[in-house]
Amino acid sequence: MSDAEKAELEALAGDVQTFDDGHRLIARGDVCDCSTMLVEGFMLRTLESEDRRYGVSFHVPGDFVDLHCFALKRLDHNIDCVGPTKIAQVPHTAIANIMQEKPHLARLFWFSTLLDAAMHREWIMKLEQLTAPKRIGHIFAEIWRRLEMVGLGYPDGFETPLTQSDIADMCGATPIHTNRALADLRKQGLVDFRRGEVRIPDRQKLEDYAGFRPDYLYGGGELAIRKFG
Repeated sequence: MSDAEKAELEALAGDVQTFDDGHRLIARGDVCDCSTMLVEGFMLRTLESEDRRYGVSFHVPGDFVDLHCFALKRLDHNIDCVGPTKIAQVPHTAIANIMQEKPHLARLFWFSTLLDAAMHREWIMKLEQLTAPKRIGHIFAEIWRRLEMVGLGYPDGFETPLTQSDIADMCGATPIHTNRALADLRKQGLVDFRRGEVRIPDRQKLEDYAGFRPDYLYGGGELAIRKFG
């Protein structure tokens, strides 16, 4: 993205709002006439079934949370705030103008939705493949990489408002099972999660343990977006 495109995108983002932890920004089926850019904080895409919430993906600052709304007008899932969040909304009329007048920026918007799909596919596969401790390790490894991409990661981990309950929702485990899995990761010296901080003493060891390969994020490796111009 060029500096001019970055400036244009920032100019589109208006109606800045802040929300508390747990606020549901969009409920399944809500009609939307704008899409949301996450400025600060975390958000979860969630589905609900039989009085249980399931986290199917998460968002970090800089993400377009619901660009899908531009084409679909309604989502088949919810968008929930995790911790205090700040968002900026972009009217769909402005996005439509971008699609017509700025083809390269429009292609980047398209890439954003395709990247969401790539992450969904990875989560589905890992949910089938991995035990709960390894699922949690994979989630932490992905969060760390994505936060680094926007300059918010640390050399030994990251800060997050995620709770054990959120993590349970994200890996399809009960809160008790999640607590045990986190204890197992800590005992193995892979991850220490407490009071909003995730500390990882050895990244390679964690990524090998969880079977995490970052290629599907298209930021490096064989799938790096730079290889396609």
